[in-house]
Amino acid sequence: MTSGSPAGSGIGRIDDVIHGRLRLGIMTYLADAEVADFNELKAALDATQGNLSVHLRKLESAGFVAIEKSFIGRKPLTRVRITKAGRTAFRAYVQAIADLLGTLSPPD
Repeated sequence: MTSGSPAGSGIGRIDDVIHGRLRLGIMTYLADAEVADFNELKAALDATQGNLSVHLRKLESAGFVAIEKSFIGRKPLTRVRITKAGRTAFRAYVQAIADLLGTLSPPD
């Protein structure tokens, strides 16, 4: 493969766990906010409760986020925090996308 081909320029480095639209939104939000509660993420990403839950579990299984459940009075509170591994993976993802986009020819 040549260095100008997509495979040689980073597409193989794109993390499939992060690359999903909603998971990318979660990681982007948490990279800036560090921690967010479930309803905050749901509103910010215009996601349904079930869909957000599924994607958070996938990120948690990969070790990219930590989910903390507690109560405020009698009301449940779920908070999501980006982990060190998640921050590292997100930086690598962003760099791989930047490298991939850097191989594009400029528009006419």
